[in-house]
Amino acid sequence: MSGQERKNSLIFLSDSLVFPSVENANEEGLLAAGGDLSVERLLLAYKSGIFPWFNDDALIFWWSPNPRMVLYPQNVRISKSMRKVLRDGRFRLTKNTCFKEIIEACSSVPRENQDGTWITDNMKNAYLEMHKNGYAASYEVWENKVLVGGLYGIDLGTIFCGESMFSKVSNASKFAFIKLAQELEIRNYKLIDCQIHTDHLESLGAEEIPRSEFIKILQAENK
Repeated sequence: MSGQERKNSLIFLSDSLVFPSVENANEEGLLAAGGDLSVERLLLAYKSGIFPWFNDDALIFWWSPNPRMVLYPQNVRISKSMRKVLRDGRFRLTKNTCFKEIIEACSSVPRENQDGTWITDNMKNAYLEMHKNGYAASYEVWENKVLVGGLYGIDLGTIFCGESMFSKVSNASKFAFIKLAQELEIRNYKLIDCQIHTDHLESLGAEEIPRSEFIKILQAENK
């Protein structure tokens, strides 16, 4: 098997820049293990519908869940209360002014029903390299000159792969996500990849689609 080895039904990657077909993922979406977090491998992964997700004391695990949670930017759902937040000028949005602070906050701000973080030091360093190379972007939310929320992800040109977001005050991450969707709609982006279902994302208009449909969109955009 070129560039990969199968062990106990899990495919282990070698140093070669190659991933197995996403059809090899198990029911939970786990596709492969091993490899590295180089810019080249991460970029190949995202263009192939694959993303890394693992813990500090584990191997790098690569995932491609089915179905896939996505948001078509024009379908972003804005509640009446959020329309008021968007109008009242409470928050200010910036882009790519403090990527490192955003990823640090995403890794450290406590989340309901979540113990610890998957954003390890290796992940932080990898995505900082992606940012330096122009592939990762951050959206920052400020209130009275204080960073109170934001998100970051991988920008593939017409598809934005959301990675993580955080809020230190109510509605800050929603503000960032809505503003992201509005900007990407204007720029004719096809979709925002949200990876897996959460009630929070569903409330903002995201929906699940078959992985096969998601891969077709990716392939069409990567031609």
